[in-house]
Amino acid sequence: MSAVIALANQKGGVGKTTTAINLGAALAMHGKQVLIFDFDPQANSSAGLGIRPDGATTYEVVIEGLPVVDIAVPTSIEGLTLAPAAPALAGAEVELVPMMAREFRLKRALDAVREAYDYILIDCPPSLGLLTVNALAAADEVIVPVQCEYLALEGLSQLTSTLELVRRNLNSSLRLRGLLLTMFDGRTNLSQQVADEVRAHFANTFATVIPRSVRLSEAPSHGLAISQYDPSSRAARAYGELAIELINPDGPHGRSRTEVPA
Repeated sequence: MSAVIALANQKGGVGKTTTAINLGAALAMHGKQVLIFDFDPQANSSAGLGIRPDGATTYEVVIEGLPVVDIAVPTSIEGLTLAPAAPALAGAEVELVPMMAREFRLKRALDAVREAYDYILIDCPPSLGLLTVNALAAADEVIVPVQCEYLALEGLSQLTSTLELVRRNLNSSLRLRGLLLTMFDGRTNLSQQVADEVRAHFANTFATVIPRSVRLSEAPSHGLAISQYDPSSRAARAYGELAIELINPDGPHGRSRTEVPA
């Protein structure tokens, strides 16, 4: 069965878009059919894959009800498809307010294409507004990237409270799949301390840790995933391991799925 996964954290700069691009690419390279749904008005997932749309985008999908298949475009990676975003999406927060069933606009759109993909990754904006609520209402699972720096846990209680509200009122089957440690710098004690603290609070933190990497930061400027830009890099290997962990959570690189109470 297909899985719809929202990448969410109201903090910006924690690696949501980087993970959407590179996890999507890694899953595709494992033979999976993957759709990245760029739901951030900054459209960084689209730019990071070298795609700048000149037609309809995810804005038209959620506001006008345009089918996802009408905007989906192939990427340079076989098996990886993108539903691109545009800055117009910023106005969707206001435009959604008076609409009937406003929280389920994205769910209806994605339900129509679920059978075509093994994984649908939603790159959420850095907020807990109506766009993110739409993503959570449409998702089966949530991955929360967490930067290995000071105040990493700041705001996570608010996010987990939001997840519980969504479960209670909009999507009872929503699961917190896990926290993903990003921008880990093994040269500093702080990164290790943050990683230890996150694991102490959240038992289902992914085993895979994404390292801080200059090559990983450079790849989007070339419109490439890290697996294309520098396939031998530590970051490329890490996202490959994360894909395996996601595909086979009970395998040697993963661990059993566990629910973390919000």
